[in-house]
Amino acid sequence: MTRLLTRSDLEAVLDPAECVAALREGFVRAPAATTGRRVRTDLPFPGTATALIPGLLPGIDAYTVKVNAKFPGARPALRGVVCLHGGRDGELLALLDSATLTAWRTGLAAAVGTHALAGVGTAVGVIGAGAQAEVMVRGLAALRPRTQLAVHDLDPARARSFAERHDGRAAASVREVMAASDIVLLATWSREPLLGLADTPPGRHLTSLGADEPGKRELSADLLSHALLIVDDRRLAAETGALATAGLPAEAAAATLGEVLRGEHPGRTEPTERTVYTPVGLPWQDLALAWPAYERAAREGVGVEVDLLG
Repeated sequence: MTRLLTRSDLEAVLDPAECVAALREGFVRAPAATTGRRVRTDLPFPGTATALIPGLLPGIDAYTVKVNAKFPGARPALRGVVCLHGGRDGELLALLDSATLTAWRTGLAAAVGTHALAGVGTAVGVIGAGAQAEVMVRGLAALRPRTQLAVHDLDPARARSFAERHDGRAAASVREVMAASDIVLLATWSREPLLGLADTPPGRHLTSLGADEPGKRELSADLLSHALLIVDDRRLAAETGALATAGLPAEAAAATLGEVLRGEHPGRTEPTERTVYTPVGLPWQDLALAWPAYERAAREGVGVEVDLLG
């Protein structure tokens, strides 16, 4: 039997604190061999098709395969499914809504990286008020105090709504957010740099989620070159992420987040240092959340079971 888990099902069984702990542990424990593959192709439609295979982690006898449609003009812009397979015989254990799982694992993993690299400042800025920023702000709030929040989005109404939910204020521009913030979280579809070195005062931290496939970029090459740059995987960042778009080699990244969390790299060492975390997203992160969601759903009878072979 295969368990179907919708957005509401996942929101009922996923616990933010447990997810943060699972993702942090994954960064520490996941060997390089678990990086997996990202497959992306353009379509004869206004979107792209993406697959992440396979999601693997030590100690979990299962793996994930994720298939997404990315259509920037749609709401939601990302739709798809995460397939959870048993490791013994490939049994399809569950089909999970990918939009929800991706937002949770991406946003919360970004919160882990942001907390590890940012300085002591507590003013947070958001550029791009979508689902991933929503989870990122909530995850970061559970890890460190926040004194204020400034939000900018191309849709002013969406920025205002986001700000109201998080006791913040809407900002009229990207630079207004930067000027008011110690930590800036970017999650957009931009294909042009939104911030450069000249826009970013010393000591600031930026987490950029938008540069997760070719052509997308949120930060300029000069900012990436001068900041302490941390990625989730050097090869992927140089092939499809922020390094690729900026024309920078894999060596431009000072470390991976796993290396920082394991103590193999010190991360930020000076209060005036600019730090940037720009992940691509790794398949194991899907498994890190899909597996506990499936186990809890099975225990509590959440979701619907179907026999796809019947």
